Amino acid sequence: MSKILIVDDEESIRYTFQSFLADEGHDVMSASSYDQALDTLMGKEFDLIFMDIVLGGKSGIDLLGELKGTQARCPIVMITGYPNLETALSALRLGAFDYIFKPVRQETLLHTANKALLYKKLHDENEKNRSNLEAIFRSVKDAIITVDRELVVIEVNAAAKKICGIGRADIGKPISGIHSRCGTKCLESLQKTIAGGESVEILRTECNLTTTHRQVVTITTSPLIDSRGGFSGAVMVMRDETRLNDLERDLNERRQFHHIIGQNRQMQKIYSLIEDLADVQTTVLITGESGTGKELVADAIHYKGNRSGNPLIKVNCSALSESLLESELFGHVRGAFTGADRDKAGRFEKAHQGTIFLDEVGDISPRMQLRLLRVLQEKVIERVGDSTPIKVDVRVIAATNQDLSEKVKRGQFREDLYYRLKVVELALPPLRDRKDDIPILVQYFIDKLNRKFGKNIMTLSDEVQKIFMDYSWPGNIRELEHVLEHVFVTSRQNTITADQLPLNFPDSSMEKTPRAVEAEGALGPEAVTEALRKAGWNKSKAARLLGVNVRTIYRKIDKYKIDLEKT
Repeated sequence: MSKILIVDDEESIRYTFQSFLADEGHDVMSASSYDQALDTLMGKEFDLIFMDIVLGGKSGIDLLGELKGTQARCPIVMITGYPNLETALSALRLGAFDYIFKPVRQETLLHTANKALLYKKLHDENEKNRSNLEAIFRSVKDAIITVDRELVVIEVNAAAKKICGIGRADIGKPISGIHSRCGTKCLESLQKTIAGGESVEILRTECNLTTTHRQVVTITTSPLIDSRGGFSGAVMVMRDETRLNDLERDLNERRQFHHIIGQNRQMQKIYSLIEDLADVQTTVLITGESGTGKELVADAIHYKGNRSGNPLIKVNCSALSESLLESELFGHVRGAFTGADRDKAGRFEKAHQGTIFLDEVGDISPRMQLRLLRVLQEKVIERVGDSTPIKVDVRVIAATNQDLSEKVKRGQFREDLYYRLKVVELALPPLRDRKDDIPILVQYFIDKLNRKFGKNIMTLSDEVQKIFMDYSWPGNIRELEHVLEHVFVTSRQNTITADQLPLNFPDSSMEKTPRAVEAEGALGPEAVTEALRKAGWNKSKAARLLGVNVRTIYRKIDKYKIDLEKT
């Protein structure tokens, strides 16, 4: 039942309106004057008010202005016996919902009333939803910041002030100016989301606000979609994980560090060493087999340190010839060689006040070794074709999968450069030496690939878990990710089973026992079929009978075209 008030100095109008509206089930009250209307409205709330513009000595426009604050959510419909465009516009400007002319017909009255009450209902629902959202927004302990497509702050919650120093006073300001206080990680994430319309996540990075303590945060930015499905900006959620990070460090149980995944004791030492090296401007040599995550370690050293707001420039030294690498690293001037039609800054110049990562540094030529040694010693470079020294402030992180000490012994790598690079060596263990991290890595890649491919794969079968734990992983973490990605491309199940693994995995590179080698060599179609029959067509049991891996059974079934339905 809706509560409706009729304000009119004509008794016949009040009676007619009250009769029509009461017949529709509404609770109707009336007032004959300005003062009586104010008394009636005192302490009461109505769902709809019909009000005459002419009220004896005062006008309904005056009353409308008086009620604007007290009955803000109540639609007010003006009644006039003298249609006047200027008066109607004044009423609408003051907040009137609508106006009707005398004489008022019943259908017009009821139609206007229904329309106003529906508006009131929708308005109240929207207000309720908005209040609920604001309450949720205020109660969330993570910082929440929304920006428009121009990266101007639209809204923030209370936690944003505490975690990242952005408060309600910053609404309407470009976030680039606000966030210059603590580096560029948040800004870069928002820019990527705005540019690509995709979510970006930065795991456990250090945030260095001058107004607060040093803290570790996880940053997630996602597209902001409006009610019509349009892309209107981005929302950033920042979670303070300082306490959890410190606790895990004290317990040596950190499962991840920056984007490096692993809980193994060797990895805990790596994490601590990265933290110790982050703000020390010494040269670091990262060693380890291919696929162990050397580039991720270089990222962590840079982004955890005080150069994180400046460039991290990466160069794969093995991918370029000597002349191209020289030009890439040090730049060149116009006319230095054929095709050099303009001056070009090298990677060292671009990395000024930041970090340069020299991957596969063991592959550079003796001449390039000499030039790199000079940069490390004198902090100056010369562009190709020019003898003018250019001062550079660059931190050097190098990586190699080779044994440089052995190359030094063979005269293939300069000893003085070796020791210049190896001020601190950070040796990454191969995956076969940290197999206790395989379940953590598998779950990380499953989550990542589910997001990438829009699937819902949950886990590995027991059989695949055993295969993974028994395998030597010569390609290390990169090989593990590629195997899982292959499965995601082809799988339609929620559990990864052995038959979904690549056909050449792991038999092609796994070390086999003598029995397995002998058995596999003797495996013909008859032997495989007989083993399957004895095992009740259970492939795992058949593999155990023959002393081979279950993947061998799958491969042999495919090779010999064994029809399991007919056999």
